Amino acid sequence: MKLQHYIGGLQNLGPVSTDTRVFAEEWEKRIFGIHTAMMAESAHLPNARPKYDFDAFDTSFKEVWTWASLRTGAEGMQPFEYFKFRYYEKWLMGIMQFFVDQGYITEKELAEKIDTYTQDPKADLPAKENPGLANQIRKYLTLGDSARKPLKHATKFNVGDRVLVADPKAVEHTRLPGFLRNKPGVVKLVYPDSYTYFVKTGDGIGEPMPVYQVAFEPAVMWGDSAYEDNVTIYADLFEAYLLPSN
Repeated sequence: MKLQHYIGGLQNLGPVSTDTRVFAEEWEKRIFGIHTAMMAESAHLPNARPKYDFDAFDTSFKEVWTWASLRTGAEGMQPFEYFKFRYYEKWLMGIMQFFVDQGYITEKELAEKIDTYTQDPKADLPAKENPGLANQIRKYLTLGDSARKPLKHATKFNVGDRVLVADPKAVEHTRLPGFLRNKPGVVKLVYPDSYTYFVKTGDGIGEPMPVYQVAFEPAVMWGDSAYEDNVTIYADLFEAYLLPSN
């Protein structure tokens, strides 16, 4: 099952890293930059809430790429591979597989590039000046994009309602924490408007829908002795992940 999203509460996954650095290695900065450039060129941006002018720069990138795409690629990895690699290594593998899947580069060409830079890490990288794209990236870093959309129907739940977290079929990517599945909770907040998820995950989310803050008692998930006193667990959950509690 590919349920790598937010797996807190599972035992024997340690040790937990306490490294507070954003980038532990210099190469990680480049991976973050590649991901940011892809988001700034994403084909969905002409319809985004901030207005972006795609006539202002040249690009051969024609795909939709968002944070959701990155997570889908990383969490779609074989689970043992996922747990073996570091954070930005997962990013790198997801991005590489995306470009292969979309036909921008073949696996053979990728292997040749890897071999070239493995043998000579200081070899020159391909370079092409694109001031328009550089401006687009700076604009995207300033304005970003929003998943918030107008609410088109009444919410299923209200503050104070008791709910049960659903247990949808395992898919390549989910935004539902595994330890919350089938657990009861109470709605504490109904967020205004609705929120899309930029890809359809196959387990119910993708289209705009309400999002709720739900409170859970930790004993329901981990037993009576596995937590400190006066603890409440809060989670923001898409409406598709919630059922009425009988």
